[in-house]
Amino acid sequence: MSTVILEGMNVFSGRQLRRRSGVIVYPEEVLQNKVVALYFSASWCPPCQQFTPILKAFYDELHANGLPFEVVFISSDKTEEDLDSNMKESHGDWLAVPFGNEITRELKQRYHITLIPKLVIIDDEGEVVTMMGRREVTEIGPKCFNQWSHVVGVARGEVATTNTKGTSNDF
Repeated sequence: MSTVILEGMNVFSGRQLRRRSGVIVYPEEVLQNKVVALYFSASWCPPCQQFTPILKAFYDELHANGLPFEVVFISSDKTEEDLDSNMKESHGDWLAVPFGNEITRELKQRYHITLIPKLVIIDDEGEVVTMMGRREVTEIGPKCFNQWSHVVGVARGEVATTNTKGTSNDF
């Protein structure tokens, strides 16, 4: 049974995440048996402002189909108010690292994040499935979940779409 608590690097283990509503959740409970996308973004970033609605629609479609997918938002916002406002106005009901948490720096360092937005798909050990999540979501759409879930080892149905564009590089 696969769990996405990042045991291999202990990044989320024993930590707290929060929902858009502000409810605190525990990664060991909410990321178990799911494909996890780490979303590095900020409210002040124009490319992030363009991509967030696309990711929200992607997230909503997968959840409407009962597929095991979760986003963890890692904010580069300057204040907690900016993070909260950004999540409430633009984001799906996904998870976020609380503002000012040291895990933000750890994740940026671990995944070599220097530019945003960036969507990194990871497996249950925190290893990268793809650094090109943004491109895949934008160009392929929900069908890319099928490939990710196969790599991660989560098998709970598939998404059927007619969009089959390929990808080679991230934005």
